[in-house]
Amino acid sequence: MRVALLPALILLALTPLAQAQTPAPAAPAPAAAASKPLAVVDGKPIPALYGDLVKREMAQGQPDSPQLDARVRESLVNLELLSRAALEKGLDKEPNLAAALDIRRKDQLAKAYLEDYVKVHPVTDTEIQATYDKAKAQPMEPEYRAHHILVKTEAEAKKLIAELGKKAKFEDLAKKYSQDPGSAKNGGALDWSDRRAFVPEFSNALASLKKGETTQTPVKTQFGYHIIRLDDTRTPKLPPLDTVRGEIVKQLQQERVRDAITAVRAGAKIE
Repeated sequence: MRVALLPALILLALTPLAQAQTPAPAAPAPAAAASKPLAVVDGKPIPALYGDLVKREMAQGQPDSPQLDARVRESLVNLELLSRAALEKGLDKEPNLAAALDIRRKDQLAKAYLEDYVKVHPVTDTEIQATYDKAKAQPMEPEYRAHHILVKTEAEAKKLIAELGKKAKFEDLAKKYSQDPGSAKNGGALDWSDRRAFVPEFSNALASLKKGETTQTPVKTQFGYHIIRLDDTRTPKLPPLDTVRGEIVKQLQQERVRDAITAVRAGAKIE
């Protein structure tokens, strides 16, 4: 479980470069490493576990090295001393900070609980197969490949429809006039998508067209006025189970999370 660390660790940047590059002492034997603290500040030990957690955050893909170990150690020493100074000054009693610390603690506890719940209630092969079979039994939403031109006014759209009636090339008009930055440069071409990718007005107009047809009246949406040409349709096939197993597992784990939240809320009195 990854633990989000306090931004105070950024104070490592204040550590002198020479100090950060000082080689760390040779790594102790595994048994000793587990018991030996990372550092001792005014008699208070900083557990080696703290160093492990911080290193995960600070490494950012870097290989393990004595320099990284030194940076982690100095960062935690800074954190210990600065947090102690804050406590001595009573800053932990400041309402906003106290609330932030409480929320952070509860957030980590909630994440730990949910991870434990998912671990205790693992996704089974039977569930994975049943979810896949259910999806396979449902009709697949057809996908559409289309071109469109987006303009600001109905008058502009009608003018372009008239130009298309005079054999103007759709792609040329889209490049010149379309206000959709994502598709205009490609002549108004849209990727293969099912209807759920579009706003309802656009989706309904697209589904009403036959292959090769263009809307003869402007289609108004929240973005402006569209001229739509349907190029092709297809019915996608569900990928093999092995290909989507990971996605199904994630979906079922999210259901576990919702189950856990529902369960704890059911036993609470919320006013």
